[in-house]
Amino acid sequence: MIRHRLAGWITLVTAIFIGGLSITRGEDPPKSREQQIAELEKQLADVQKKLADARASAATVTAKKPLTLAEADTWQAVRGIAISPDGKWFGHRVGPNEGDGEVVLRSADGKETRFPAGGGFGAPVFSHDSKWAAFGVTPFTKPGSPRPKSKITLVNLGTGEKTEIDGAGFFQFSGEAATHLAYRKSMETPVGPPAPGTPPAPAGSDLVLRELATGTDLVLGNVADFAFDKKGTWLVTVIDAAGQIGNGIHLRDMKTGATHLIEAGKATYRGLNWNEEFTAFALLKATDDPGSENKWNVVLGFTDLGPKPTRVVYDPKDDKDFPKDMAISQNRPVAWMEGLDALTFGIAERKKKEEAKKESGPTPSVPGKKDAPTSEKKDEKKEAPKPPDRPAATGPKPDLVVWHWKDPRLQPMQEKQAAADREFAFTAIYRVKEKKFLRLADDSVREVSLAAKHRYAIGRDIRAHEYRSYLTGKLLTDVYAIDIRTGEKKMAVTGLMSLFQSPPLVVPSPTGTHFLYFNDGNYHIYDMAAGKSTNVTASISATLFVDTEDDHNFAKPPTPPLGWSRDGKFVLLSDRWDIWSVAVDGSGGTNLTVNGKKDGIRYRGAVQFEVDPKPGIDLTQPIYALLYGEWTKKSGLGKIDVAKPGVNVLAWGDCQYGMPNKARNAEVFTFSRGTSLDYPDYYLTDGTFKDPKKVTTANPQQSGYLWSAGSKLIEYMGVDGKRLQGALFLPANYEAGKKYPTIVYIYEKLSQGLHQYSPPSTGGIGAIFTSNGYAVLMPDITYRLNDPGKSAAECILPALDAAIATGIVDGDKLALHGHSWGGYQTAFMVTQTNRFKCAIAGAALTDLVSMYSSVYWNAGMANQPIFESSQGRFTGPYWELQEAYIRNSPVYFAKNVQTPLLLLHNDKDGAVDFTQGVEYYNTLRRLEKPVVMLQYKGENHGLAKPENRRDYASRMKEFFDHHLMGKPAPEWWKEGVPYLKMDDHLKGRRP
Repeated sequence: MIRHRLAGWITLVTAIFIGGLSITRGEDPPKSREQQIAELEKQLADVQKKLADARASAATVTAKKPLTLAEADTWQAVRGIAISPDGKWFGHRVGPNEGDGEVVLRSADGKETRFPAGGGFGAPVFSHDSKWAAFGVTPFTKPGSPRPKSKITLVNLGTGEKTEIDGAGFFQFSGEAATHLAYRKSMETPVGPPAPGTPPAPAGSDLVLRELATGTDLVLGNVADFAFDKKGTWLVTVIDAAGQIGNGIHLRDMKTGATHLIEAGKATYRGLNWNEEFTAFALLKATDDPGSENKWNVVLGFTDLGPKPTRVVYDPKDDKDFPKDMAISQNRPVAWMEGLDALTFGIAERKKKEEAKKESGPTPSVPGKKDAPTSEKKDEKKEAPKPPDRPAATGPKPDLVVWHWKDPRLQPMQEKQAAADREFAFTAIYRVKEKKFLRLADDSVREVSLAAKHRYAIGRDIRAHEYRSYLTGKLLTDVYAIDIRTGEKKMAVTGLMSLFQSPPLVVPSPTGTHFLYFNDGNYHIYDMAAGKSTNVTASISATLFVDTEDDHNFAKPPTPPLGWSRDGKFVLLSDRWDIWSVAVDGSGGTNLTVNGKKDGIRYRGAVQFEVDPKPGIDLTQPIYALLYGEWTKKSGLGKIDVAKPGVNVLAWGDCQYGMPNKARNAEVFTFSRGTSLDYPDYYLTDGTFKDPKKVTTANPQQSGYLWSAGSKLIEYMGVDGKRLQGALFLPANYEAGKKYPTIVYIYEKLSQGLHQYSPPSTGGIGAIFTSNGYAVLMPDITYRLNDPGKSAAECILPALDAAIATGIVDGDKLALHGHSWGGYQTAFMVTQTNRFKCAIAGAALTDLVSMYSSVYWNAGMANQPIFESSQGRFTGPYWELQEAYIRNSPVYFAKNVQTPLLLLHNDKDGAVDFTQGVEYYNTLRRLEKPVVMLQYKGENHGLAKPENRRDYASRMKEFFDHHLMGKPAPEWWKEGVPYLKMDDHLKGRRP
C-alpha cells in the first residue's frame, strides 16, 4: 500500500514538470511568471513533505515485525485495579502470562511509580485515609518449582517511601481508622507428609502490627486468624500454639493498646466471622472427641465488645433437642443473625472412629455426656446372619464400583462430589434468649438458606425429581418457605424447572419476606408470611420475559433478573433488551430504559456506587448499566434515573466497555475500553464521563509489531432465514482489493467479539495469524432442534459467501478450526463441503450415538442431559431419534471427507471421551483420507502444560501455512513420526 502511495506522488511530480508553468484554471485571470513560480515551488514543497511522510511511514511499517509464538507468553494483562477512597490515586497490577509483573501507582497529577510485583493477581490495597498502599509480591515460578516466600510492599503515598516486608503473607489495614497495617509472617511449609499419628501442626504464626505513623512494629505470637472491625476500633486475634498452650481469643483496643483475653482453653478456635454491622463476632471452639474422627465443636458468640464482652456459648452435649449421632460441623461458618438474638451454623453426622466401629461395645461417648446404660443381653436383631456363600474377609479388598440402575447420580458423579458430600452440613440455629436449638434443614429439605432480616428461610429439595433430572437435564426443585421461629416448612412452589447445571431461580427480597421465581413463562413473587404467589409479569403486554432467542431444548427459559428494589416493592427485570421496574403486587411495570428493543440495544447489569452498600437497589439513586448494540456491535455506558425513564448515555462507540468502578468518597470513576486493535486499558473520569484520561498501557511493545488492520461486520441469513452476523478480522497491512487466506473459527455465536482484543496466544486463533497475513472470520451459528450439525452447515456456508463478497476473503484459501463443540462442527463440516483447503478439529464429538450414553468424566455425569437439554439440542434419546443422531454424526459421513484434517484429542479428556477422536481417526484412516491426530498424554479437554500449548500452536501454524500459504509441508504431516523416533522429534522441536 505504501508503494502505491509513493508511485502516485511520483506521477504527480512528473505531471507538474511535463506541464511546465501553465497550471491555471480557465476562469482565473492570468498570473505573472513570478506568481506561477511561487505557486509551483509551494506545490513542490508540499509534495516533498508528503513524500517524506510516506517514506517515514513505509520505514515504520518495514521496521515492524510479524508476531511469533515467542511473544505469546510476554504479552501483558491488567490483573487488578483500585482507586484510593479520595480518588487521588489509581493503582493496578500488570503482568505477562509467564514471568514477573509490576504494580503501578499513579497520582492525580499523572506521575507514575512502578514496583516489582512478582507473578499472580490482585490489585493494590489503599488505606481508608488514602495515605498508604500495600500489595503482595510472590516471585513467579514455573509449575513444579518450589514456591518462594512472598513479601509485602508498603508505600507511603505522601513521601513515596517504599518498605518491603519479607516473609509476609495476608495483610489488612486497620479499617476506617487506618492507623496500622497488620500482617502474618509466612509459616515454614513442612517437607513431605506427616508421619502417621502425628498431631496436626498449629496454625499460628507471628502477627505484626505496624503503626503507620511511626513505623513501630508490635509482634503478637501464634496468631492463627485476625480481623479488625469496620471502624478499626477493635482487633480480634485467635491464638493457636504448639500443644494448645495459651490458645484462646484476644480483643485488642486499637486506641489504647489494651488487650483483653476473652476466651481461653485447651482447644482450637476457628472460623472467625463478624456480623454485617461489625458489632459482634462468632466462631467455633473445637476439642478432641475420643469416639469420633472429627473434633467436637462448640459455638461461641461475642457481643457488647469491651474488656468483658457478652459471651454466648452453645454446646449441644446436654441438649435433648440436638439430633442424636450428629455434631456441629466445621465446614459451615457460624454467624450472628439479625438482631443478635440467634446464631446460625451447620450440623453433620458425627462420624465414629474406624476402630470404634469395629467394636461390639457401646457407642463412644460424647464429651461431657454420661454414657447410657447398656444391657448385657445381646440384641440379636442388630446382627444379620452372614450369607452362607460369603467368603472370609481375608487378603486385600477388591477394587470395585457398583453401578446400580436406581442410583439418582452416576457412581462417577458421586465420586466427583464425594468431598462436597462429606463436608455437607445441615442449617441450624440457636436462639440465645430462649436457649433453644432449632434444626432448619434435614433429609426432607437439605438445602436451606436464610433470607434477609432472618425472619424466614428458603428451602430447596430435589429428592422427588433427582433421578429423572439427571437423565434428561431438566432439574425440578420443590421450594419451601421456612419460619425461622418455629422451623415450620411450607411448600411454596412444586417442580420449579431449571437446567441441570444450575439451581432454579429463587431470589429473596432485601426485606426477607418475599422471593422472586420464574415459572411457565412468567415471574412470580411469593409472600412467605401470607403463603401465596403473585404473577407479576402477566399484566405487562408490551414485552415478554421469556428468552425467545434461546435455541436449546428448554421451554420458556427466563430472561435475567437484575435484583430487588431496596424497599422490596419492585423487582428489576430484563427482557434481554430493556430494564423494567416491575411492581411486586402484580399491577404492572415501567420500562426504565425505553429504547432498547426499538433501537436494538441491550442494557446489561444494574450497579450502584454507595459508601456503605446495602442489600437491594436504591431506586432514588442513579443506576449504571452497560449498553450493547446487537446489530452494530457498539458498546457503551449509561446512567438511569428511575424517576425519569430513559438513559443518559455516558459513552458509546465502536469498542468494548467494562462496567465502571468508583472511588469510595469522590466522584472519580474508572472503566476499561478496548477494540480489536487496542488492549482494554483503563481510563479515569469524573461523573460526566466526558473527558476520560487513559491511565494504563499494558502493552506498549505492540507498536513494534504488525497488527490486524481492524475488523469488519458481515451479514447473512442462517437457519430458517434468521438474520446472522460474523466478525471478520483483517490482516496486518491490509490493502483494499486484495484477497487474503482466511481461517474460519467457529463455536456458536461469536460476532459479539467484533471489538474484542485478541492478544498473541498459544491457545487459539487470533493476533499471531492476522499479524502473519491471514484474515480470521468468526461467524454466528444458531440451531434447529434435532439438527446441530446440519444447522451449523446452514449458517457457516452462507457466512463464507458473505465474507467472500467483501473482496477480502480468498474463497480458494479457506481453513476451518474449532474446539470442543466447535471441534464437532468442524468435524461435521468437512463431511458436508469441500470448500476448505484444510481443517483442525480439537476434542471433537464425532459419533453422537455412542457419545450420548458415555460419561462426562470431568463432572462424573452421563452425557445424556447435555444432549437433551443443553448444547446437543435434541428433544430425546437416540433410540427415539436414531435418524437425526446419525445424520448429524461426522463419523457416518467420513467417506465424503476430502479436506486434509488435523485432529487433537487427549487421552484424559474428561469432556469428550478420547474414543470419539480415535473412532473418527480410524474411520478416516480406513478410508485412506488425509488425517493426523495429535494426542498429548495425560492432558484433559484442553492443554494445561505450557510446553504442550506451544507445541500444538506451532503445529497449527505449520499446518495452515502449508495449505493456505504454500509453505513446505512439515514432516510430521507429510510422513508422520515413527514411535522409536518420537523422542528425538520432540527434542528437536523444543523451544
